[in-house]
Amino acid sequence: MRERIELPDTDFLDFDWHRSRIGETRKLVIVSHGLEGHARKKYVLGMAHIFTGLGFDAACWCQRGCGNEPNRLPRSYHSGETDDLHAVITHCLSTGRYDEVSLIGFSMGGNQILKYLGESPDRIPPQIISAATFSVPCDLDATERMIALPSRHIYFEYFMRGLRRTIREKGERFPNEIDSAQLHGIKTLRDFDDRFTAPSNGFKDAAEYYTRSSSLQFLKDIRIPTLLANAQDDPFLGPECYPLREAEANSNLFLEMPEHGGHVGFVLNGGNNVYWSEKRAAQFLTQNEN
Repeated sequence: MRERIELPDTDFLDFDWHRSRIGETRKLVIVSHGLEGHARKKYVLGMAHIFTGLGFDAACWCQRGCGNEPNRLPRSYHSGETDDLHAVITHCLSTGRYDEVSLIGFSMGGNQILKYLGESPDRIPPQIISAATFSVPCDLDATERMIALPSRHIYFEYFMRGLRRTIREKGERFPNEIDSAQLHGIKTLRDFDDRFTAPSNGFKDAAEYYTRSSSLQFLKDIRIPTLLANAQDDPFLGPECYPLREAEANSNLFLEMPEHGGHVGFVLNGGNNVYWSEKRAAQFLTQNEN
């Protein structure tokens, strides 16, 4: 079932409810997708299916501009956006249905969750008890440098297809705010973020956007059990995205670095279409239930 949240700035967020297949529940997982994803991506639906089978409800939300309908404002999502995540959490808790809520995030959505948990721990509702994140670019500058490598060009083009489409659509609706002609000559994600993401979201440039939005600096302040699983063969992640020192210094942060998994892959041989990330999230979050 799809539902829409109205936001204080007059925009909106859409998300899908997936109800427990076991019966009424007081437990919820909120699932955040990655860059140019949406709430009905296979990896999102797979996670929702695992948890509804374990007696959880699941709320899978779309970042601004990633739903079926264009958003009302010129701005779009970005990797450091946490107010929208907080709005989703607040809305789900306002139903009065849930005593325990866990957060699950992939890639960009994982970075948002880690940043959210560490940047202002006192604003996190007490019902949020744990989190699990996968393939997280916790240092955005390092990640951009990896994606800019010639060997990663196919991934860059994959992301840019959707980003170009979004900018052209917004340029038609908001010609005074969005100049789609600036798409010409973009060769890296840093170019795109310099011209579009940063100015649309109050950052001076891509460098400031990456610095302020990377979750790495906030890991030390996470106060609830949180899994960060980044595969060693992830083609997007530089060495800075494997925060060994931060995990050693914070007993609430559990860093795992499986040998294989790629970026939001984690396929299991003979796994009956169940991903390692789904099994690991289920193990981690259920063992940290109250």
